[in-house]
Amino acid sequence: MRGASAVTIKRPAEIESMRAAGAVLADILDVLRAEIRPGVSTADLDRIAARMITEAGAVSSFLGYGANPPFPGVICASINDEVVHGIPSSRRRLADGDIVSIDIGCILDGWHGDCARTWPVGRVPRDLSELIDATRRGMEAGIAAAVAGNRLGDVGHAIESVAHQHGYGIVRPFVGHGIGRAMHEDPQVPNYGRPGTGMLIEEGMCFAIEPMFNLGGDEVYVADDGWTVRTADGATSAHFENTIAVTAGGPELLTAGR
Repeated sequence: MRGASAVTIKRPAEIESMRAAGAVLADILDVLRAEIRPGVSTADLDRIAARMITEAGAVSSFLGYGANPPFPGVICASINDEVVHGIPSSRRRLADGDIVSIDIGCILDGWHGDCARTWPVGRVPRDLSELIDATRRGMEAGIAAAVAGNRLGDVGHAIESVAHQHGYGIVRPFVGHGIGRAMHEDPQVPNYGRPGTGMLIEEGMCFAIEPMFNLGGDEVYVADDGWTVRTADGATSAHFENTIAVTAGGPELLTAGR
């Protein structure tokens, strides 16, 4: 999911508005995590998320997004070799040993939040649990590098270093992004890069940092539904995302919950 906008600097009050949107998402993910079990359909999870977004007075960032065709859900639910943008469906039921990535965004009072988590379903092989853990740590490394005075290449390099440590593939066509009044603002935030290169990070910038690591190679493709991104070699993929603000005290999570 990608739009176009300019790099913007957010004032403290605007960051607080984004934090409120992020708290809505964190609450929803807490509930969805408890629902992850064999037999649950991704449409079931989508209905829960839709209800909670409405009850919070927010609007989905995803529903109706794009035109190829418009995205039909409020969450992206991607299973196993599906990397991102999986379409919720009553026909897609979770099975023991799967992993599922849930990506969700909302708008509250005109400000966006965006985050994603990958969870195991029942008992999963060790290599899958290690993939999940490493992808989360890749996100955390990228966030830690998102400090004023660093450059975007420092963020990408921090993420990439975690993937390379384990020999995982890194999804390159789909990247993190700026966020604020629009879900996708400039700049793009790649999950790879060279230290000391790229745009200078400044206080007041807000980013959605979202690595996607694969058990196999880097290559991916978009399925015939126009949305679901899958690994080219059929290897399992994991995805984590948080929205952050760059502050004088360092990067602050805006999707961490209350």
